[in-house]
Amino acid sequence: MASLLTSSVLFAFLACYFMAASHAGNLYQDIDITWGDGRGKILNNGQLLTLSLDKASGSGFQSKNQYLYGKIDMQLKLVPGNSAGTVTTFYMKSPGTTWDEIDFEFLGNLSGDPYILHTNVFCQGNGNREQQFYLWFDPTADFHSYSILWNPQRIIFSVDGTPIREFKNMESIGVPFPKSQPMRIYSSLWNADDWATRGGLVKTDWTKAPFTASFRKYNANACLWNNGASSCSSSTNSSSSSWLSEELDSTSQARLKWVQKKYMIYNYCTDNKRFPQGLPPECKTS
Repeated sequence: MASLLTSSVLFAFLACYFMAASHAGNLYQDIDITWGDGRGKILNNGQLLTLSLDKASGSGFQSKNQYLYGKIDMQLKLVPGNSAGTVTTFYMKSPGTTWDEIDFEFLGNLSGDPYILHTNVFCQGNGNREQQFYLWFDPTADFHSYSILWNPQRIIFSVDGTPIREFKNMESIGVPFPKSQPMRIYSSLWNADDWATRGGLVKTDWTKAPFTASFRKYNANACLWNNGASSCSSSTNSSSSSWLSEELDSTSQARLKWVQKKYMIYNYCTDNKRFPQGLPPECKTS
């Protein structure tokens, strides 16, 4: 009996270990490459993923799972050199014509010029909430972490642990907030030279193709959505789901303000020409 008990405990430990290990970034388990005719590849025993773009096609992937709230992290290394015209994306999206969406988009540029990090939030098919940033490092030289925190109170975009944007739930003043549609994680590398670089003035230089972006360390600490139900409930372990009520502390708020003051290059909440009838209501409380 003791031997059987020991074996059972060992089996349970190993099961938990391998589940944790795969959760920590085995891309074969977490990701499906969905388009690109071989231009997307999972390498290094599931530890690295690359997407490529040439004149014929780009490529993309999606998460195997759907989530309703979560903290999603991934490390990206963007297309180096002359990436003008290319767009690398990392985002969450629900299906349908009245979809919800939370976007990171990286707009390529000429060699030596900075990438533009474009963010947006859609609810029920409506977006128009763009904020854009330069980064304080070269995102092509090494991997950096990009994170989306989505809980019932807020959405926080972070880069290397530094928050760059917060979109709060302000349904109380009539602002829609994504809360009922489960989303998958998506990523793509594609040609958008009709608008991506300087409004489409700079075109993709196909002599530099193939363009390649790299991804690793995908982690989804999230509520799985399966058969119309969420894995999160009132009995969810509080230590593993603290993100469900996470908010910015004073230090994080100061870092957010630093990024927005120094690196933000566009904010829809200051674009009076775009909203001649008045800025969206959430802009008046920020």
